[in-house]
Parts: sequence; C-alpha cells; structure tokens
Amino acid sequence: MIEQVSPEERTQMERDMERLREEHRDLDAAIAALIHLGTPDQLQLQRLKKRKLVLRDRIAFLDDQATPDIIA
Repeated sequence: MIEQVSPEERTQMERDMERLREEHRDLDAAIAALIHLGTPDQLQLQRLKKRKLVLRDRIAFLDDQATPDIIA
C-alpha cells in the first residue's frame, strides 16, 4: 500500500528540505574557508564533511517522500 502525503505534509517537507539545503551550503562555505586557511584541522574538517553527508542523505529521503511515485 502506498501512503499519500498530504499537501500540508508536503509543504512542511519542502520547508525542511530548504532549511537542510541552506545548512548544506553553509557547511560547503565553512569547509572551503578551512581549506583556504592552509592547514585545516583535519578532525574538524572530517566532522563537517560527515555532517554534510548526513544532510545530503536526509534531503534525498525527504525529496523521495515528497515526490509521489508514478506507476507506469
């Protein structure tokens, strides 16, 4: 059985995705700034990249949930 997402749920998912995308972009900027400094803290850099991956996975999950399946 396929569960349908209500319009309100879809709107909330879209807001969440936008917030997560913004955080993802901010992490990109933070990582670039650390690298630009020359000798970045490798542990901090690794943590930022890991957080970025978690965000990417969450965005993909929400996008999948918000997009209805089309049965051909």
